[in-house]
Amino acid sequence: MSQFANVEEATAYGAGILEGDRVRFRRLHESDLEKLDQWWSAPEWAVLQQSTIRPRPEGSAAELYREWSANATSASVGFSIEIQETKDFIGHVALYGATIPERAATLGVILDPVKTGQGYGTDAVKTAIRYGFLQMGLNRIELQAWAFNTRAIRAYSKAGFVEEGRRREAVFYDGAFHDQIIMSILQREWDHL
Repeated sequence: MSQFANVEEATAYGAGILEGDRVRFRRLHESDLEKLDQWWSAPEWAVLQQSTIRPRPEGSAAELYREWSANATSASVGFSIEIQETKDFIGHVALYGATIPERAATLGVILDPVKTGQGYGTDAVKTAIRYGFLQMGLNRIELQAWAFNTRAIRAYSKAGFVEEGRRREAVFYDGAFHDQIIMSILQREWDHL
């Protein structure tokens, strides 16, 4: 990392910081909220991200996503994810809870179930990591995933996250307790070249 030598370098950085290889981050549009609400409240999706499956009123996730995407403080950011080529909206990513002096934040991501397994999630996570380290000045980005969410754990690992801990039997589903995996990536471990 170095200082900008000229205006061209600075504007190139600005133009590319919200873009991955296949996805682009943009501001939240009101039209995104209906899909986010559907994905957030769908039981087959909730089991992968929330500690309980409960039907929620329509639109209940809208305020949550608006708050995550307000980008009003330096401690948290939230972006909608779109495919660069088509501009199709496919998800949301947030880095939240950044603290000083630790310079650590938590990553959260939700992706259109139809778009999983196609590399968009991994690209979005890599783009969020780059944004966190280069723009927010973070030293550490962490996340949590249920141990049975092997697809997400694989995507996080591809992006450079490593398992650093396990909360044993931290969530109860289907009459059994399941572990929670804690993963992180440090700025010095990040391979951004």
